[in-house]
Amino acid sequence: MARWCYRHRLVVLLLWVGALFGLGFAATTAGTDYANVFSLPNTDSKRAYDQMEKAFPDSAGDTDTVVWKVADGTVRDASVRSRIQPVLDEIAGMKGVGQVAGPYQGERGAAQISRDGTIAYAQITFAEQANAVPKELVQDVVDTAQGAERAGLQVELGGQAIQRVQEPPTGLAEMVGILAAALVLFLAFGSLFAMLLPIGIAVFGVGTGLFSTQLLSHTTDIPDLAPLLATLIGLGVGIDYALFIVTRHRRGLLRGLESEESAVVALNTSGRAVLFAGGTVCIALAGMLVTNLRFLDGVVIGTSLTVVFSVLAATTLLPALLGVLGTRVLSRRQRRKLAERGPEPERAGGAAARWSMSVQRRPRTIAVLALAVMAVLALPVLSLHLGATDQGNDDSTTTTRQAYDLLAEGFGPGFNGPLQVVVTGGDTDALAKSIGGTPGVAAVAALPPANGVTVIQVVPTTSPQSVKTDDLIDTLRDRVIPDAGASAHVGGVTAVSKDFATITGDRLPWFIATIIGLGFLLLLIAFRSLVVPLTAALMNLIAAAASFGVLVAVFQWGWGLELLGLGKEGPINAFLPVIMLSLLFGLSMDYQVFLVSRMHEEWVHTKDNARAVRVGLAETGRVINSAALIMVCVFLAFVLSGDAGAAMAGVGLAAAVALDAFILRTALVPAAMHLLGNSNWWLPAALDKRLPHLAVEPAEEPSGDADPAGGGASAVHGFVRDAEGEAVDGAVLTLLSKGGRQLDRVTSLADGSYIVSVPAPGTYLLSATARSYGTRAHHVVVTDEPLVHDVELVQGEVDADAVN
Repeated sequence: MARWCYRHRLVVLLLWVGALFGLGFAATTAGTDYANVFSLPNTDSKRAYDQMEKAFPDSAGDTDTVVWKVADGTVRDASVRSRIQPVLDEIAGMKGVGQVAGPYQGERGAAQISRDGTIAYAQITFAEQANAVPKELVQDVVDTAQGAERAGLQVELGGQAIQRVQEPPTGLAEMVGILAAALVLFLAFGSLFAMLLPIGIAVFGVGTGLFSTQLLSHTTDIPDLAPLLATLIGLGVGIDYALFIVTRHRRGLLRGLESEESAVVALNTSGRAVLFAGGTVCIALAGMLVTNLRFLDGVVIGTSLTVVFSVLAATTLLPALLGVLGTRVLSRRQRRKLAERGPEPERAGGAAARWSMSVQRRPRTIAVLALAVMAVLALPVLSLHLGATDQGNDDSTTTTRQAYDLLAEGFGPGFNGPLQVVVTGGDTDALAKSIGGTPGVAAVAALPPANGVTVIQVVPTTSPQSVKTDDLIDTLRDRVIPDAGASAHVGGVTAVSKDFATITGDRLPWFIATIIGLGFLLLLIAFRSLVVPLTAALMNLIAAAASFGVLVAVFQWGWGLELLGLGKEGPINAFLPVIMLSLLFGLSMDYQVFLVSRMHEEWVHTKDNARAVRVGLAETGRVINSAALIMVCVFLAFVLSGDAGAAMAGVGLAAAVALDAFILRTALVPAAMHLLGNSNWWLPAALDKRLPHLAVEPAEEPSGDADPAGGGASAVHGFVRDAEGEAVDGAVLTLLSKGGRQLDRVTSLADGSYIVSVPAPGTYLLSATARSYGTRAHHVVVTDEPLVHDVELVQGEVDADAVN
């Protein structure tokens, strides 16, 4: 497939461009139809909602609030009323506004003025729900209301529709994330074209995924959070997958492969790992379906579609683009060096090799330190409180946050999250009186009945996010309502949030067990080992605990919230653990696959665990860390999205990826594998026979230049000498396939002689290195007869080469 895409690159490119623009045109024409459906079957808040929907079918529009406060006098003063009432009348006359209920309208309006008379509010009911209200209309409402401000009169607005107009421009977070990723890629590659390739693949993957999700929103319920999360995960995996393949392709070019052959090898090695990793991400995302929460079904659709398109782009569009660019994916310096000095084997030198050797020498110390860091970071998770963020968590400079604070100041902290007791039978007056005498209740008001249903508005003394408010809901349900002999249910946004958090907490263990179990089975089949998938499962749990610890410290305890500009501390969104764990397990599996597949490849050829772990870490550590740094940049950029849920997910995932890549995969996993030794690769023979075979890495193929009529194994032999012709004793010679796989490795004798075995006639790469000498590499063409090839080494700088 890679070869076909490379050779038919213009066709592939046109198909992808056509798909992107075609889906974009269709999605733009159809528009969006996102729906936040919180279906909580068999919960008290759902029963309350169902009864209210039957009794009050016309109360579908979004209700927002205008709040004002005077510094002197009261809001009843003629000077204040003469400024506010005309504004309310003007807003009521706007097209798209259903009604405006102000405090200057009779006895009921008087309840909208605080006891001290300094704060009042009016309710604006739009004709549509918040997502459907035109932003132009909302902005007109905001400008008109705030136009009444003067010295001593503060006017603020709150509500879902109002919140939409104060969000940053759409696409700001995505652009910042892409620019940060581009900077990291340019520093890693040193080539503009190599930098643009992963960015382009991510744009095509995310674009087609989002347009498809937008079209599907007309046929199924997809929440408006889904495209934001899909963009977040799509940019991360799209750039990362392309990064792994481009890195492998560049390695092939530097080793002397032709551009087409290098692209084919890259797709047939790293591309397979990308397919496998993308599959694990989709499986982890599909684990959300186990929770049976309809709200998450649309998130699964949006994120999975984006991952699928990102994988397709990486495995089809990328080889086509590699064909268009040719050797320009290398930097000018690399191309010049390749032309002057010829091909060289990639050496896992520098910091990566030195760190790999350090882990091998001190595995216990490194493992203990890494575990200690993760344990400390995980401690805050013990105080995890699930709930729902509201406008009280917005930044203090926003009008929604100031309106929230004014209402809490004038009418009590529970006013921003009233409970709705929906009564369908029994003595309503007696129930209202009983509720009013319950500790924790600030005010009770029974609304006029409709269709046999009465709604009792209950204002708690504590805020919607307080644990005491949750306790009050339990008290009303378990004691007050049954004791009054009424048939009633407790609903409202606060009650829905509590029920959602409870259900999420109850189903979380099943969800975790499902995705860990599926991940275990995949790794078991891929690597034919029991210990590797067990280690991966344990590491995923450690990463999850530590990342949630960071999340609790930042968003629940408020550490660094002002620095990030994320408003006020509060509970962790109830839906976040499920979404974050899905993404975390999927992304962690990516890094585990890329790291362990290289170790497994080396183990299969050498049966030397220490070497396999050392080589795997040295060769993949740098690219994994680069990929993780890109993901961290992309995820942190979503702090700028203006959506509290996306910002929370961005910070949590950034912390999770950073801890997973820089501590777990770079330190704890290789240290543990060194300590476990050969048992890493143990699998009972009986189980091995029954498991299907699924290889992440392809089987070694004969060299592309092999003579099909040629014989079998042959050899390369000769002498290793220095510039003066003296024999070099102890030089290490390595024979590599065109794909970069080690085939044989020997050490020269005292007279400088060596001999390496060759599996079949063809073209190979022979590298030689020795202490105090530089590394030399040459292509050798072997026929049926043994090849005589002498090597000359020149004294120079010593390369830290973990592979050789």
